[in-house]
Amino acid sequence: MMLFPILQAAGGGLGGFLIPLGIMFAIMYFMVIMPQQRQRKKMAQMLEALKAGDKVVTSGGIYGTINSIDGDSVILKICPEPPVKIRIARAAITQVEASEDAK
Repeated sequence: MMLFPILQAAGGGLGGFLIPLGIMFAIMYFMVIMPQQRQRKKMAQMLEALKAGDKVVTSGGIYGTINSIDGDSVILKICPEPPVKIRIARAAITQVEASEDAK
């Protein structure tokens, strides 16, 4: 006759602890980490493919056309008349709308 059957049933050892922990890590990986990696890779490809004439939107909400690219910075034309150009970081571009060459 056992006095504490619940204590004996709960003692699954180290395997009883690691299996649920591994399952939770796998769920977190597929639901959080993997989509973030895909998004980062997609953003890096978009920034690499930038060229003069692309219409872009910056993280600050500025719409403009890329005039030239100089390493990690971009000259953005934000107003055609009078010509207003600003220098921004390439990483500040969040979206490419279209290219002027595509018209």
